[in-house]
Amino acid sequence: MTKFNIKTASIMVFACGLITACGNEHPSDNSNKAILDTVSLSNKNFALAYQDGNKIVATSIDTMKQISFGWATDPAISPDGNKLAYTVNDTAGHRTIWVADMENKSQLQLQVNSGNYYQAVWSPSGSAIAFNIFNSNKIWKFGVIKTDNTGYVMLDSASKINVYAPTWKNEKELIGHDLFNLYTFDITGKLIDTKPIASLIGKDFTIASSNRFFYTKNGQKLIFNAGNDDTLDGITGSSEAVYSLDLSNKKVERLTPKGMQVSYIFVTADDRVFYSGTEKPFTQSKIYVSDLKGNAKLVVDRGTNPTGTLK
Repeated sequence: MTKFNIKTASIMVFACGLITACGNEHPSDNSNKAILDTVSLSNKNFALAYQDGNKIVATSIDTMKQISFGWATDPAISPDGNKLAYTVNDTAGHRTIWVADMENKSQLQLQVNSGNYYQAVWSPSGSAIAFNIFNSNKIWKFGVIKTDNTGYVMLDSASKINVYAPTWKNEKELIGHDLFNLYTFDITGKLIDTKPIASLIGKDFTIASSNRFFYTKNGQKLIFNAGNDDTLDGITGSSEAVYSLDLSNKKVERLTPKGMQVSYIFVTADDRVFYSGTEKPFTQSKIYVSDLKGNAKLVVDRGTNPTGTLK
């Protein structure tokens, strides 16, 4: 993971966002497919997906109905709750994205000419998937593909700009950053806007390659997670929290409580903020959902990296 502290203008490189599967061993058949644990999937309404150790779980919001996949990471549930995208790491060190239909149990790999692409995120309508991809010039870019596995394009493929943590601004635009700047691309790959992050949120935050920025539905706010100056006994390195930036007045408000370490957020297209956080003694990560004012409730008592559907 790469970090940039806006205040000190120092760069810390920690593996450029590389994510590996939890656990030390892979299935004995070395299959690229994730292992589907659940047998019967009929009549299940899924609303949330998250990481739980060496598996990912899709569940109803009350956690009464669940399906799990072993040996997979980066869960991304579709807006309608019917499909799940995830990353598979094979024994050769490749990372690829697969999509499972949670009703008929089919699984397919996204047809991308690369051995290193991950971190899928669905468009608001569920018609396309964006992801990070390492190109032939060893630069991180965004890839976009339709959910029928056609129309793959790499955005801004010729430039030397690294871009991390893709999110959808709307159905036709994506945003990401290179630690210094926030970029907006259209889905044809054209770079249409560049804003220095420090000019948006100030200089008192630490930005890592894994930190994400989400526009709210009305486009008036940015929701993001970032490192701060909090000192948490038991946490090595900077603490992280979730914040809201009002673009009209540049006011930044904290959405998660002090004393909580929040390393991952996901904002749905209908403005619900899912995040995984730990509190002292920082041994167990839990999953919460919040509104844009920070009113949160606990939804899963053990898990990380949540994504949610539309209501």
